[in-house]
Amino acid sequence: MTVNREIHLAARPFGEPRPDDFELVAAAVPEPAEGQILVRNTWMSVDPYMRDRMDEGESYLPPFQLGTPMDGSAIGEVVASRSAEIPVGATVVHFLGWREYAVLDAAAATVVDPALASAETWLGALGTTGLTAYVALTEVAPVREGDVVFVSAAAGAVGSVAGQLARKLGASRVIGSAGGALKARKLVADLGYDAAIDYRAGSLAEQLAQAAPDGIDVYVDHVGGDHLVAAIDALRPGGRIAMVGAISSYNATEPVPGPSNLFELAAKDATLRGMLINSYFHLFPEWIGKAAGWLADGSLRTEVTVAEGIERAPEAFLDMMRGGNVGKMLVRL
Repeated sequence: MTVNREIHLAARPFGEPRPDDFELVAAAVPEPAEGQILVRNTWMSVDPYMRDRMDEGESYLPPFQLGTPMDGSAIGEVVASRSAEIPVGATVVHFLGWREYAVLDAAAATVVDPALASAETWLGALGTTGLTAYVALTEVAPVREGDVVFVSAAAGAVGSVAGQLARKLGASRVIGSAGGALKARKLVADLGYDAAIDYRAGSLAEQLAQAAPDGIDVYVDHVGGDHLVAAIDALRPGGRIAMVGAISSYNATEPVPGPSNLFELAAKDATLRGMLINSYFHLFPEWIGKAAGWLADGSLRTEVTVAEGIERAPEAFLDMMRGGNVGKMLVRL
């Protein structure tokens, strides 16, 4: 019997999750039914949106259930198949991560070409991470030639792609914020940013004013809170904000107040638009068609932070939520 190790949500966190909110469980691997495949997962993703799913109540995705395997993006090799569409040996991306083996309907898996890019890249730059950056900067808050672009959490999974993409789309200046001097240096040295703000090193608003003395045209928001306030203040007339996330509030135990300067958007004829990547999956072929070439010629650089083994998945998630990653945080199974 093949043993499957999987991570269950053991308790709903109050505030910041703790290691004992998760449980490593051994279970038998079920046989695939007609139309299903068995996948040996090789990589899985941990992402900020998962924190919301640990709470009770509906959001745009259903909450994780206590005592059952969590889920999320993963990639792996098909080791058994009862589907005519997906053969044994295929590499597939699917949504049953947080476990070493997954049984799922063939229709719920996407076959990808491992020769086009490494397996882990399909969870990062060629996955929803890269697509999010692309959608934010082309559909939600489109970059125009000569724009000044500001990205928060710029060393993270989406931010590390967004800075480089903004430049390709014609931005004249790209500014990123990150926590710590090491990350800030990396933004400029490796990830295509013109200027970096270490938000731990002083006033965010003052640092943004110094980096963009004439203001900004586009802001990609992953943080909310003081970053959103500073960006609204710095926004030029006609500016655009893409609200991708608000990680500063994900562990809040009380309602989080909105920006006190929100009405400035009206005075500046500016827009703040939220986005759910689920609404833009139809753009995957367009994005992959562009990004695969950029990855191949080296003009799009990616970073990953890797934890080894399913047992380290909760630790990887907690570390990512505290900003312990550069680029995409992944678990190699």
